[in-house]
Amino acid sequence: MNLPSGILEKIEYWSKSSAFDPKTRKEVQDLFEQNNEKELTDRFYQDLSFGTGGMRGIMGAGTCRMNIYNIGKATTALGLYLKEYTKGRSDQLKVAIAYDSRNHSREFAKKSAEILAALGIGAVITRQMRPVPMLSLMVRHFNCDAGICVTASHNPPAYNGFKVYWKTGGQLTPPHDQNIIDFYNNIKSYENLESLDYDEGISKGLIKEVLDEVDEAYFLQLQSLKMQNFKNHPLKIVYSPIHGTGIFAVPKALHQFGFPHVEIPPEQETPDGNFPTVSSPNPEDKEALSIALNLAKEKNADLVLATDPDTDRIACIVKEGSEYVSFNGNELCCLLTEYILSTLVSRGTLPESPLVVSTIVTTDLHKKIAEHYGAHCEQTLTGFKWICQLVEDYEQGIRKPYHRFVCGGEESYGFLAGNFVRDKDAISACALAAEMVAFYKDKGLNLSQVLDTIYKRHGVYSDVLHNVVLPGKQGSQRIERMMERFRSAPPEIQGIRITKVKDFLAKTEKTLTNAAWVEQELNDLPPSNVLQYHLSDGSKISIRPSGTEPKIKFYFSMRADAGSSEQEFELAKRVCKDKLQMVAKEFVKIAEATT
Repeated sequence: MNLPSGILEKIEYWSKSSAFDPKTRKEVQDLFEQNNEKELTDRFYQDLSFGTGGMRGIMGAGTCRMNIYNIGKATTALGLYLKEYTKGRSDQLKVAIAYDSRNHSREFAKKSAEILAALGIGAVITRQMRPVPMLSLMVRHFNCDAGICVTASHNPPAYNGFKVYWKTGGQLTPPHDQNIIDFYNNIKSYENLESLDYDEGISKGLIKEVLDEVDEAYFLQLQSLKMQNFKNHPLKIVYSPIHGTGIFAVPKALHQFGFPHVEIPPEQETPDGNFPTVSSPNPEDKEALSIALNLAKEKNADLVLATDPDTDRIACIVKEGSEYVSFNGNELCCLLTEYILSTLVSRGTLPESPLVVSTIVTTDLHKKIAEHYGAHCEQTLTGFKWICQLVEDYEQGIRKPYHRFVCGGEESYGFLAGNFVRDKDAISACALAAEMVAFYKDKGLNLSQVLDTIYKRHGVYSDVLHNVVLPGKQGSQRIERMMERFRSAPPEIQGIRITKVKDFLAKTEKTLTNAAWVEQELNDLPPSNVLQYHLSDGSKISIRPSGTEPKIKFYFSMRADAGSSEQEFELAKRVCKDKLQMVAKEFVKIAEATT
């Protein structure tokens, strides 16, 4: 078998060491006997690493797979780092743990608790699966030093993951993420990972199961986000948890906000890690929403909401006339921000020095809306960990002058309002979306009309995300070559001038001035493998490899002036969308030609 010696050594170890159970050893041995070089390479060419959302991968045996052994290794690394970081502290360390509906999630979560208990670290674990935003709140509510959520978010069924949170309730950011990776990489074998039996850990008080207290704490805080006093509102809602944890929280949140008329598709109501009704439980995918949409049409519902398995992403489809209209992540982020800020301003309750947070790949329209209502708007790197770290920095006085966080969002169907959770929260976003739709509906408006009002004020924006999926080692190498291709020189786009190039990895900004490129440093954000092209009309294109999935992402945001008449406005919308499709098609063609 023509494999590098390092991979062969790992295969030998995983197929024969007593550190692994017989089933795991046989899984690796069978692949070796089948001469399955590609699969063995993909499983052993590297270790799993932390990206924008933690450690995530396909389940199975191997160093580059999610399994109970890598969960043990990752938890050990987290525990050892916490002990070093808090050296000299006399009180007991604590870590909050929750998990989603994926296969093996409960098993992985219990293993994490057992590993922590063996290290003398207390584990506060949910008795049943709970959403990511509740885990974030758990960390803060129980004054924990860190948190773990076993989830692969919206990934296909073959995946699971290990999402790590810091004591702030937000996802890991530097230097903690890299420091834990260093501990992880220094663990060379699996034989000596300490573990305390789960029941023994409970009897010794090192493992504590919780549930009611978590739910009560979350819904008490959620009450503070209500902007209307709806009671028994007639809005008819279809909500799908897509076999995930949302079933335990979203219907209750909708009822709390005054919406009792909620239907749930029975085919997708029960948590199930096989996600039998979808190919991928991603609310960004139309296919994942088809069952909920069909039920909405049958029941003549006003609103369709859906969330991913860990309930941090939201999809929103609204009945407008006889049609059901979908709103993408950028549009929903802008609509929610408009609704929240306009309501606060109209009531005179907008806090002093209000803060709205966005990301570098989110539509610039979001920032325009924030500034229109007098809010300070900042952009972070991609991923909610950066949004919430910025919020935390303001709350802790690290960033000055102080700004009070109101809301934040990103293009990938993530939104957060309020100050009690430090991650994107589809529970509260569903409740606020329902409230927003009902509020405008009572005024005789639909969301498309509200969006048009925003466009007429700030210009027409059209946005789309295109993913190129490239799994395995070969896919990873091809993604690297794509980034090198685009980094070496901006591509030519018919009829459109690129006037600025931002390289967030090299931390450089090149601006076209008098036919020459003038370079300066980018110092406001940490380095990240993102390229961004700014066009002469104010549009932008961003390119980045995903931090959690085997894909490269292309973000296209086009802008056009709204015009001064209704006819010019409608033309601008069509032209903007046509230009977007042309540019996206050309860029993706260039990318896919890279071998």
